[in-house]
Amino acid sequence: MSAITTKDGVEIYYKDWGEGPTVVFSHGWPLNADAWDGQLLFLAQRGYRVIAHDRRGHGRSSQVSFGNDMDGYADDLAAVVDTLDLHDVALVGHSTGGGEVTRYIGRHGTGRVAKAALIAAVPPIMLKSDVNPEGLPMEVFDSLRAGVAGDRSQFYRELAIKFYGANRPGAEVSQGILDQFWLWSMQAGAINAYESVKAFSETDFTDDLRRIDVPTLVMHGEDDQIVPVQDSARRSARLIAGAQEIYYPGAPHGLTATLQDQVNADLLAFLRNH
Repeated sequence: MSAITTKDGVEIYYKDWGEGPTVVFSHGWPLNADAWDGQLLFLAQRGYRVIAHDRRGHGRSSQVSFGNDMDGYADDLAAVVDTLDLHDVALVGHSTGGGEVTRYIGRHGTGRVAKAALIAAVPPIMLKSDVNPEGLPMEVFDSLRAGVAGDRSQFYRELAIKFYGANRPGAEVSQGILDQFWLWSMQAGAINAYESVKAFSETDFTDDLRRIDVPTLVMHGEDDQIVPVQDSARRSARLIAGAQEIYYPGAPHGLTATLQDQVNADLLAFLRNH
């Protein structure tokens, strides 16, 4: 199995396909690198080297009870980039992975980074507070934690419906897409998925976003029921100098699957033109 070991002894699984300019992908909660397969295959067939890792506690990586926070995730991404000695990479993050990419740049800079893409990403901060009145209330995230701590198998089945917008009139979401969400989610450790909720909802990425100094693409579905576009992408784009923005009318949080061809084409255009 392809894996690297971090400084704190965590084994991080990764897949590494193709040859050419390197694109590194960070997945969303509570999934794993397989969630990117539609993008990895597409780009590998078009002259790119694509790398995607399983976040600690998710997929095939070690299920440890420490480091389940954004600093830990960002440092794991750095361990992958540094161990494989990658340079001039494009970092692409979806949802929690977008927070991981953003915090990576905040902590490690852009010395090895040529560009970045944030897709349905959680920054700048999801949790509602006195200083962030547009955010989501704590009850939303408490319900996620309760779902993981309870009947998480059924919880993930129900969450998949909102994740891919299958509850919207006229939505065409296959049973296979819903099933894969459940399969990937069940591979995450319960403690890792539980602690990750705090990481993606309460971390303030404002300063990290301001440190992004490479071409950046912000992509988001306008009917995202998990990470509302107004509270995230539109605010993040204002904090990133020169950010390019693409918004998809009616698209859900899991747009990398439901709008795979369009997202792939837009991502490829960004990679080629910046």
